[in-house]
Amino acid sequence: MQDRQPTPPLFTQVDISAGTLSGGPVHHGAEGEQTRLLRDLVAAQDRQNELLEELVSQVTTAVGQFGAAQRQRNQELSQWKDANPSLARDCRTAAEALCRVQTEFLNILTSEVNENAEALADGEFMLTEFVDRFGPRLAHLNGVLQVLAQLGAAGSQPSGPSGS
Repeated sequence: MQDRQPTPPLFTQVDISAGTLSGGPVHHGAEGEQTRLLRDLVAAQDRQNELLEELVSQVTTAVGQFGAAQRQRNQELSQWKDANPSLARDCRTAAEALCRVQTEFLNILTSEVNENAEALADGEFMLTEFVDRFGPRLAHLNGVLQVLAQLGAAGSQPSGPSGS
């Protein structure tokens, strides 16, 4: 059998009670560096909190201004509808008719895309022709439909904070 030599312990006891220092030499430079780093972290976090508070303040102000503008726009639209009831009804009727036109236009557009998908993907000329053919009409049709739908919307829209 081999003679076993005692191995030194892996762990030592350290007294962590307040006011006592034991367990070996203390590096005051390392403690000072840690303290400085912790103070720097606290200062950076304080600055970050100040910036977040400023950002929240600005966002709150912007949302409030947007809400006020939206309420004013809704009020003006309601006043226009009250002053022009027959025109508002005509706008609603026109919007419904134009919606049917838009649906048919979208049917034609999607059929064109489905029938020519490979040519559109492979050829820049075909894609340009497609966009030139359908793009402006779709954009203008959507714009006109949106205006007619808004002007012809049934009833007065609420002007309170929940109205949009």
